[in-house]
Amino acid sequence: MNAKRSDKIATGVLYGISATIVLILAALLLYILVRGVPHISWEFLTQPSKAYQEGGGIGIQLFNSFYLLLITMLISFPISLGAGIYLSEYAKKNWLTDLIRTSIEILSSLPSVVVGLFGFLVFVVQFGYGFSIISGALALTFFNLPLLTRNVEESLRAIHYTQREAGLALGLSRWETVMRIVVPEATPGILTGIILSSGRIFGEAAALIYTAGQSAPALDFSNWNPLSVSSPISIFRQAETLAVHIWKINTEGTMPDGAAVSAGASAVLIIAVLLFNFGARAVGKRLYNKMTSA
Repeated sequence: MNAKRSDKIATGVLYGISATIVLILAALLLYILVRGVPHISWEFLTQPSKAYQEGGGIGIQLFNSFYLLLITMLISFPISLGAGIYLSEYAKKNWLTDLIRTSIEILSSLPSVVVGLFGFLVFVVQFGYGFSIISGALALTFFNLPLLTRNVEESLRAIHYTQREAGLALGLSRWETVMRIVVPEATPGILTGIILSSGRIFGEAAALIYTAGQSAPALDFSNWNPLSVSSPISIFRQAETLAVHIWKINTEGTMPDGAAVSAGASAVLIIAVLLFNFGARAVGKRLYNKMTSA
Protein backbone atom coordinates (compact mmCIF):
# COMPACT_ATOMS: atom_id res chain seq x y z
CA MET A 1 0.00 0.00 0.00
CA ASN A 2 1.61 3.26 -1.13
CA ALA A 3 1.64 6.48 0.86
CA LYS A 4 -0.96 8.23 -1.32
CA ARG A 5 -3.50 5.46 -0.85
CA SER A 6 -2.86 5.35 2.89
CA ASP A 7 -3.41 9.10 3.07
CA LYS A 8 -6.74 8.79 1.22
CA ILE A 9 -7.91 6.02 3.55
CA ALA A 10 -6.94 8.00 6.65
CA THR A 11 -8.66 11.10 5.28
CA GLY A 12 -11.81 9.10 4.53
CA VAL A 13 -11.84 7.64 8.05
CA LEU A 14 -11.53 11.12 9.58
CA TYR A 15 -14.32 12.45 7.36
CA GLY A 16 -16.47 9.48 8.36
CA ILE A 17 -15.86 10.07 12.08
CA SER A 18 -16.67 13.79 11.67
CA ALA A 19 -19.85 13.01 9.75
CA THR A 20 -20.93 10.51 12.43
CA ILE A 21 -20.47 13.07 15.19
CA VAL A 22 -22.43 15.68 13.23
CA LEU A 23 -25.23 13.21 12.52
CA ILE A 24 -25.47 12.19 16.19
CA LEU A 25 -25.65 15.84 17.26
CA ALA A 26 -28.21 16.67 14.56
CA ALA A 27 -30.35 13.67 15.49
CA LEU A 28 -30.27 14.59 19.17
CA LEU A 29 -31.22 18.22 18.51
CA LEU A 30 -33.91 17.22 16.03
CA TYR A 31 -35.43 14.72 18.45
CA ILE A 32 -35.63 17.29 21.27
CA LEU A 33 -37.01 20.01 19.01
CA VAL A 34 -39.60 17.80 17.28
CA ARG A 35 -40.94 16.65 20.65
CA GLY A 36 -40.83 20.04 22.34
CA VAL A 37 -41.56 22.79 19.81
CA PRO A 38 -45.28 21.92 19.42
CA HIS A 39 -45.76 22.64 23.14
CA ILE A 40 -44.15 26.09 22.99
CA SER A 41 -46.42 29.11 22.98
CA TRP A 42 -46.35 32.66 24.28
CA GLU A 43 -48.32 31.62 27.35
CA PHE A 44 -45.93 28.72 27.95
CA LEU A 45 -42.96 31.12 27.89
CA THR A 46 -44.53 33.75 30.14
CA GLN A 47 -46.86 32.01 32.59
CA PRO A 48 -45.59 30.62 35.90
CA SER A 49 -45.54 26.88 36.46
CA LYS A 50 -48.34 25.04 38.23
CA ALA A 51 -47.12 22.18 40.39
CA TYR A 52 -50.27 20.03 40.50
CA GLN A 53 -52.26 21.48 37.58
CA GLU A 54 -52.17 21.38 33.83
CA GLY A 55 -51.34 24.38 31.66
CA GLY A 56 -48.31 25.61 33.56
CA GLY A 57 -45.52 27.62 31.95
CA ILE A 58 -41.82 28.25 32.45
CA GLY A 59 -41.74 32.05 32.58
CA ILE A 60 -40.12 32.43 35.99
CA GLN A 61 -37.67 29.56 35.43
CA LEU A 62 -36.58 31.03 32.09
CA PHE A 63 -36.00 34.44 33.65
CA ASN A 64 -34.10 32.86 36.55
CA SER A 65 -31.81 31.00 34.13
CA PHE A 66 -30.80 34.14 32.27
CA TYR A 67 -30.47 36.20 35.45
CA LEU A 68 -28.32 33.56 37.16
CA LEU A 69 -26.16 33.34 34.03
CA LEU A 70 -25.68 37.11 34.08
CA ILE A 71 -24.71 37.21 37.77
CA THR A 72 -22.33 34.26 37.38
CA MET A 73 -20.55 35.80 34.39
CA LEU A 74 -20.27 39.17 36.15
CA ILE A 75 -18.41 37.40 38.95
CA SER A 76 -16.37 34.84 37.04
CA PHE A 77 -15.31 36.66 33.87
CA PRO A 78 -13.24 39.47 35.50
CA ILE A 79 -11.48 36.90 37.70
CA SER A 80 -10.81 34.61 34.74
CA LEU A 81 -9.60 37.46 32.55
CA GLY A 82 -7.21 38.68 35.24
CA ALA A 83 -5.93 35.17 35.94
CA GLY A 84 -5.49 34.45 32.23
CA ILE A 85 -3.57 37.69 31.65
CA TYR A 86 -1.33 36.98 34.65
CA LEU A 87 -0.56 33.40 33.60
CA SER A 88 0.03 34.33 29.97
CA GLU A 89 1.83 37.67 30.19
CA TYR A 90 3.39 38.07 33.62
CA ALA A 91 3.82 34.73 35.42
CA LYS A 92 7.26 33.18 35.42
CA LYS A 93 7.65 29.44 35.19
CA ASN A 94 8.15 28.31 38.77
CA TRP A 95 6.49 26.17 41.42
CA LEU A 96 3.80 28.79 42.09
CA THR A 97 2.53 28.94 38.50
CA ASP A 98 2.76 25.15 38.26
CA LEU A 99 0.64 24.93 41.43
CA ILE A 100 -1.91 27.37 40.00
CA ARG A 101 -2.22 25.44 36.74
CA THR A 102 -2.50 22.13 38.62
CA SER A 103 -5.23 23.60 40.82
CA ILE A 104 -7.09 24.77 37.72
CA GLU A 105 -6.88 21.29 36.22
CA ILE A 106 -8.18 19.72 39.44
CA LEU A 107 -11.07 22.20 39.62
CA SER A 108 -12.02 21.48 36.02
CA SER A 109 -12.32 17.75 36.76
CA LEU A 110 -14.62 18.11 39.77
CA PRO A 111 -18.14 16.71 39.24
CA SER A 112 -20.89 19.33 39.38
CA VAL A 113 -22.53 17.50 42.29
CA VAL A 114 -19.36 17.98 44.35
CA VAL A 115 -19.32 21.68 43.45
CA GLY A 116 -22.97 21.90 44.50
CA LEU A 117 -22.31 20.23 47.85
CA PHE A 118 -19.34 22.55 48.40
CA GLY A 119 -21.56 25.55 47.61
CA PHE A 120 -24.23 24.24 49.97
CA LEU A 121 -21.81 23.81 52.88
CA VAL A 122 -19.95 27.10 52.34
CA PHE A 123 -22.38 29.64 50.84
CA VAL A 124 -25.76 28.29 51.91
CA VAL A 125 -24.84 27.14 55.44
CA GLN A 126 -21.57 28.77 56.50
CA PHE A 127 -22.06 32.21 54.93
CA GLY A 128 -25.80 32.13 55.63
CA TYR A 129 -26.93 33.11 52.14
CA GLY A 130 -29.46 30.28 52.09
CA PHE A 131 -30.84 28.88 48.87
CA SER A 132 -30.42 31.91 46.67
CA ILE A 133 -29.13 33.25 43.37
CA ILE A 134 -25.91 34.50 44.95
CA SER A 135 -25.20 31.04 46.42
CA GLY A 136 -25.77 29.44 43.03
CA ALA A 137 -23.70 32.06 41.20
CA LEU A 138 -20.75 31.69 43.59
CA ALA A 139 -20.86 27.90 43.32
CA LEU A 140 -21.01 28.09 39.52
CA THR A 141 -18.08 30.51 39.59
CA PHE A 142 -15.89 27.71 40.98
CA PHE A 143 -17.40 25.43 38.34
CA ASN A 144 -16.75 27.96 35.57
CA LEU A 145 -13.33 29.42 36.44
CA PRO A 146 -11.09 26.58 35.16
CA LEU A 147 -12.58 26.45 31.66
CA LEU A 148 -12.73 30.22 31.25
CA THR A 149 -9.26 30.87 32.70
CA ARG A 150 -7.55 28.28 30.53
CA ASN A 151 -9.39 29.56 27.47
CA VAL A 152 -8.30 33.17 28.13
CA GLU A 153 -4.71 32.07 28.74
CA GLU A 154 -4.54 29.97 25.58
CA SER A 155 -6.17 32.72 23.50
CA LEU A 156 -3.58 35.25 24.68
CA ARG A 157 -0.69 32.83 24.13
CA ALA A 158 -1.86 32.28 20.55
CA ILE A 159 -1.14 35.93 19.68
CA HIS A 160 2.24 36.17 17.94
CA TYR A 161 5.04 37.77 19.94
CA THR A 162 5.62 40.34 17.19
CA GLN A 163 2.33 42.00 18.19
CA ARG A 164 3.73 42.62 21.65
CA GLU A 165 7.06 43.84 20.25
CA ALA A 166 5.23 46.28 17.97
CA GLY A 167 3.34 47.76 20.92
CA LEU A 168 6.50 48.14 22.99
CA ALA A 169 8.29 49.69 20.01
CA LEU A 170 5.56 52.34 19.79
CA GLY A 171 6.26 53.38 23.38
CA LEU A 172 3.37 51.55 25.06
CA SER A 173 3.92 50.08 28.47
CA ARG A 174 3.60 46.35 28.95
CA TRP A 175 0.12 46.73 30.46
CA GLU A 176 -1.02 49.04 27.67
CA THR A 177 0.31 46.59 25.09
CA VAL A 178 -1.66 43.77 26.68
CA MET A 179 -4.90 45.73 27.00
CA ARG A 180 -4.79 47.64 23.70
CA ILE A 181 -3.21 45.09 21.38
CA VAL A 182 -3.10 41.55 22.77
CA VAL A 183 -6.55 41.32 24.39
CA PRO A 184 -8.42 42.86 21.40
CA GLU A 185 -6.58 40.50 19.04
CA ALA A 186 -7.52 37.54 21.26
CA THR A 187 -11.20 38.57 21.46
CA PRO A 188 -12.54 35.76 19.19
CA GLY A 189 -10.87 33.07 21.31
CA ILE A 190 -11.97 34.68 24.56
CA LEU A 191 -15.50 34.96 23.22
CA THR A 192 -15.49 31.25 22.37
CA GLY A 193 -14.63 30.50 25.99
CA ILE A 194 -17.45 32.76 27.19
CA ILE A 195 -19.92 30.99 24.90
CA LEU A 196 -18.81 27.53 26.04
CA SER A 197 -18.90 28.41 29.72
CA SER A 198 -22.24 30.23 29.37
CA GLY A 199 -23.84 27.21 27.73
CA ARG A 200 -22.43 25.06 30.50
CA ILE A 201 -23.92 27.37 33.14
CA PHE A 202 -27.28 27.69 31.41
CA GLY A 203 -27.76 23.93 31.29
CA GLU A 204 -26.38 23.15 34.75
CA ALA A 205 -28.73 21.51 37.24
CA ALA A 206 -26.84 19.39 39.79
CA ALA A 207 -24.88 22.24 41.38
CA LEU A 208 -27.93 24.52 41.52
CA ILE A 209 -30.17 21.99 43.26
CA TYR A 210 -28.04 22.41 46.40
CA THR A 211 -27.46 26.16 46.13
CA ALA A 212 -30.12 28.11 44.19
CA GLY A 213 -32.99 25.93 45.38
CA GLN A 214 -35.82 23.98 43.79
CA SER A 215 -38.66 26.49 44.06
CA ALA A 216 -39.61 29.48 41.96
CA PRO A 217 -41.54 32.04 44.04
CA ALA A 218 -43.80 34.46 42.20
CA LEU A 219 -41.99 37.61 41.11
CA ASP A 220 -43.33 41.15 41.25
CA PHE A 221 -41.89 42.92 38.21
CA SER A 222 -43.04 46.27 39.59
CA ASN A 223 -40.86 45.78 42.67
CA TRP A 224 -37.24 46.74 41.96
CA ASN A 225 -36.02 46.67 45.55
CA PRO A 226 -32.97 44.35 45.41
CA LEU A 227 -33.47 43.35 49.06
CA SER A 228 -37.04 42.15 48.55
CA VAL A 229 -37.46 38.41 47.95
CA SER A 230 -40.23 39.09 45.44
CA SER A 231 -38.08 41.44 43.37
CA PRO A 232 -36.81 39.96 40.08
CA ILE A 233 -33.38 41.56 40.61
CA SER A 234 -32.89 40.26 44.14
CA ILE A 235 -29.89 37.96 44.47
CA PHE A 236 -31.03 36.63 47.86
CA ARG A 237 -34.15 34.81 46.65
CA GLN A 238 -34.56 31.19 45.62
CA ALA A 239 -34.35 30.68 41.88
CA GLU A 240 -35.34 27.42 40.24
CA THR A 241 -33.74 27.47 36.79
CA LEU A 242 -35.00 25.85 33.61
CA ALA A 243 -32.62 22.88 33.88
CA VAL A 244 -33.57 22.28 37.52
CA HIS A 245 -37.25 22.57 36.57
CA ILE A 246 -36.86 19.87 33.92
CA TRP A 247 -35.13 17.60 36.42
CA LYS A 248 -37.78 18.27 39.05
CA ILE A 249 -40.69 17.52 36.70
CA ASN A 250 -39.21 14.19 35.61
CA THR A 251 -38.29 13.04 39.12
CA GLU A 252 -41.35 14.09 41.12
CA GLY A 253 -44.03 13.17 38.58
CA THR A 254 -46.67 15.35 40.27
CA MET A 255 -47.56 17.48 37.25
CA PRO A 256 -50.38 16.00 35.10
CA ASP A 257 -48.88 17.32 31.85
CA GLY A 258 -45.32 16.91 33.05
CA ALA A 259 -44.14 15.13 29.89
CA ALA A 260 -45.35 17.95 27.65
CA VAL A 261 -43.91 20.66 29.91
CA SER A 262 -40.61 18.82 30.15
CA ALA A 263 -40.40 18.40 26.37
CA GLY A 264 -41.26 22.06 25.77
CA ALA A 265 -38.81 23.26 28.41
CA SER A 266 -36.04 21.09 26.92
CA ALA A 267 -36.69 22.57 23.47
CA VAL A 268 -36.64 26.09 24.89
CA LEU A 269 -33.35 25.32 26.63
CA ILE A 270 -31.77 24.09 23.39
CA ILE A 271 -33.11 27.03 21.36
CA ALA A 272 -31.92 29.54 23.97
CA VAL A 273 -28.40 28.08 23.94
CA LEU A 274 -28.29 28.11 20.12
CA LEU A 275 -29.57 31.70 19.92
CA PHE A 276 -27.08 32.76 22.56
CA ASN A 277 -24.20 31.12 20.69
CA PHE A 278 -25.06 32.68 17.33
CA GLY A 279 -25.88 36.07 18.86
CA ALA A 280 -22.71 36.15 20.93
CA ARG A 281 -20.59 35.29 17.89
CA ALA A 282 -22.21 38.05 15.82
CA VAL A 283 -21.72 40.62 18.58
CA GLY A 284 -18.17 39.39 19.18
CA LYS A 285 -17.31 39.73 15.50
CA ARG A 286 -18.52 43.34 15.44
CA LEU A 287 -16.70 44.06 18.70
CA TYR A 288 -13.50 42.50 17.33
CA ASN A 289 -13.70 44.58 14.15
CA LYS A 290 -14.24 47.73 16.19
CA MET A 291 -11.45 47.04 18.70
CA THR A 292 -8.90 46.07 16.05
CA SER A 293 -10.05 48.53 13.34
CA ALA A 294 -10.45 45.58 11.01
